[in-house]
Amino acid sequence: MYKILISILLSFVLVIPAGAKTKSGLKFTAGGEFKIVQFTDTHIDLVEGDNLEAFEIIKEVLNLEKPDLVILTGDIVSQDDPQKAFRNLADIFVSFHIPWAVVFGNHESEHNLQRKPLADFIQTLPLCLNKDHGAIKGNSNFILPVYGKDIKPEALLYCMDSNTYSTLKPNIEGYGWFEFSQVEWYRRNSTTFTKANSGKPLPALAFFHIPLPEYVQAWNNKKSKALGVKNEDECASQINTGMFAAMLEGGDVMGTFVGHDHINDYIGVYGGIALAYGRVSKIMRDPLKDPMAGGRVIVLTEGQRQFDTWIREKGGKKVLECRWPDSFQPIPLK
Repeated sequence: MYKILISILLSFVLVIPAGAKTKSGLKFTAGGEFKIVQFTDTHIDLVEGDNLEAFEIIKEVLNLEKPDLVILTGDIVSQDDPQKAFRNLADIFVSFHIPWAVVFGNHESEHNLQRKPLADFIQTLPLCLNKDHGAIKGNSNFILPVYGKDIKPEALLYCMDSNTYSTLKPNIEGYGWFEFSQVEWYRRNSTTFTKANSGKPLPALAFFHIPLPEYVQAWNNKKSKALGVKNEDECASQINTGMFAAMLEGGDVMGTFVGHDHINDYIGVYGGIALAYGRVSKIMRDPLKDPMAGGRVIVLTEGQRQFDTWIREKGGKKVLECRWPDSFQPIPLK
């Protein structure tokens, strides 16, 4: 009876993962690996001719890394009519035969096409795996399971909309936060997947745009030094609704990957979870001080609670290579 109940729950709660599998066939390779490339904050504007070099940077990284999936973590197109630019991006991914997904940043709300119509449009593009949940806050909330040899989920990719700006101005300024419906959505799905996996949490990653407030603690963690640079203060929300606490309790998320802060690229650990930035994928103003444009690469290993990650820069250089959790073991006290 218990197994029947779990099957029924999966059929309703996990509609998105099942659909994603049919559409994408995300699965570990015969060698037991699954490679993701994260691009972020391209701010492409075809009308003004801004950041068009991002197209070539993306092509260069894809040609070198040949990933199984691309995830764009927000602030991708910054113009009133974003459809043509997203079509151009889709053409790139089609030419490389790579499925892709996008989570929204705060700037996805600042053009003539609002978030919901934009989400609907993006979902029609070839090889795009977006399938927004719809019943909760935001317009890019979905889960992509990665299947293993036994044709069952072996890893999860939570894609979430971190929203835009404070809805409590003038009392609370700054950026948006995960609303309670999103936290509960994560908890419900995490619990269901864990129960279906005989009570063992699946290895999972989470992708969104605005960093959690806990990124500050990850950078300041003196027991486990962060790798990479922090060139600006973390622009997290001023409201903490408990998404990080939910992930700690869920026990499945190994790491989160965000954008938003263009000149930060670090990966640190807090509470045992890796909190990482991608690498800005447009060319910044100061090439001597700001990070080189590129993308973050993440490689999962089937059956293992670990991932390897590095940055692939414009020009092909590979930097900041590390493995979670091995590279972040606590520093022994002297």
